[in-house]
Amino acid sequence: MKNVWKSKLFDFLYINLGVLLIAVGVYFFKIPNGFSTGGVSGIGTILGKAAPILSPAIWMLLINAVLLFVGFIFLGSETGAKTVYCSLAYSGLIWVFELIIPLKKPLTDQPFLELTYAILLTAIGSAIIFNQFASSGGTDIVALILKKYTKTNVGKALLYTDFLIAFSSFFVFGVKAGLFSMLGLFIKAFLVDGIIESINSYKYFIVVTNKHDEVSAYIMQTLHHGVTSTKAVGEFTGSQKFMIHTVCRRIEAIHLRSRILEIDPHAFTIITTTSEIIGRGFRSV
Repeated sequence: MKNVWKSKLFDFLYINLGVLLIAVGVYFFKIPNGFSTGGVSGIGTILGKAAPILSPAIWMLLINAVLLFVGFIFLGSETGAKTVYCSLAYSGLIWVFELIIPLKKPLTDQPFLELTYAILLTAIGSAIIFNQFASSGGTDIVALILKKYTKTNVGKALLYTDFLIAFSSFFVFGVKAGLFSMLGLFIKAFLVDGIIESINSYKYFIVVTNKHDEVSAYIMQTLHHGVTSTKAVGEFTGSQKFMIHTVCRRIEAIHLRSRILEIDPHAFTIITTTSEIIGRGFRSV
């Protein structure tokens, strides 16, 4: 029970970190420069100018409400609840920033520099939130639905859903803002997938050794990971050894590699990186 609550606490902290990064990227870098790289904020900004019968804030609120409802239907209550929280927390942080640090113009006179920070912060924040099976609302919900029901990954799904929004900025805000928006959209789409893979990366060990009992004991008792071992024959020498297979996190891999060398300096070790480990102790299906 204690481990379950600890896991939920870390999930909650990760989600809030992701929301904070997105809010900072949007408020301090995207909004002042008029970058429209997709999302409900981009739709609201464009509709607010193209159809001024409603303000951008009202457009964003209405679109978010519809998409949240769709999210509950297609993604389930758990993802839907997390998304509602992220969406409200994200909007709340933007509102707090407006009160505490009002901005009348961009922070610098370097739009490409600000676009870089806008994309990096929002991409990292989105990746963290996606990795917790949630989203910050808006078109992220559409991306998660496409990911769930098709073979499309998150980055490409975001690219499809946000392309038309970014393209519309050419007609509303001009060529310069449109070009920056399209550039930011493409960078973010591929950056999100790269960050998610980095967050989920693990080390896969194949160890050929005579001292498999000691190596296996360290992995199971100290690292608390499972081990699969098989008998192996070196065709060149004809000697019989054991081949150990295990997977661990990156920080654990450093300790395991050192420990293997201590136990058996002559062990033959292969270490590879993988980003998809599904099973007990890692990610559920």
